[in-house]
Amino acid sequence: MGGSLPILGCFCAGVLLAWLGVVPAAWLEHDLVLPVLWLLMFLVGISIGADRRLGEIVRSLRPQVLLLPLATTVGTFAGTALASLVLAWSLSECLAVGAGFAYYSLSSVFITQYKGAELGTVALLANIMRELLTLLAAPLLVRLCGPLAPISCGGASTMDTTLPTVARYSGREWIFVSIVHAMVLDFSVPFWVLFFCSL
Repeated sequence: MGGSLPILGCFCAGVLLAWLGVVPAAWLEHDLVLPVLWLLMFLVGISIGADRRLGEIVRSLRPQVLLLPLATTVGTFAGTALASLVLAWSLSECLAVGAGFAYYSLSSVFITQYKGAELGTVALLANIMRELLTLLAAPLLVRLCGPLAPISCGGASTMDTTLPTVARYSGREWIFVSIVHAMVLDFSVPFWVLFFCSL
């Protein structure tokens, strides 16, 4: 949870500073979001490439391991499609938010770029809540649904912030599955979000 709170705090600070009118005008005149997004993608690539486990994960990858990210994707899209029936946003907008898979930093920037700040804020908060739910409800999820439930619930966060929670409550034998699950979802986020934003 400690990793999510600073991000939420920075977001709230940005909103507050802009609302108070103390943000430099140059920041508002020029669209800085896209260059920052490119930098973010570059840094994500560096962090994945520098992970010494990457070669081991790729070498020992079995096709069955890919069924969990597939199930997470299908379940997330089914849930967001159902939610769109009672929400003010369209089906494609809800699916774009769900396609963040708890990767709030990337998905909320994309959605803000293509659909506006309101939906981008919804994406940020929804994906942070998904991560927080995993951190707080993991013991209950394991008890009710089994060891794969916190991994699926955690989405793309299961190779970093929620990995210790998965290891503790699902068991250390699920760490490899959790990392592969998150890597597959990480790579899919930009494609799914941009696809749904373009509909």
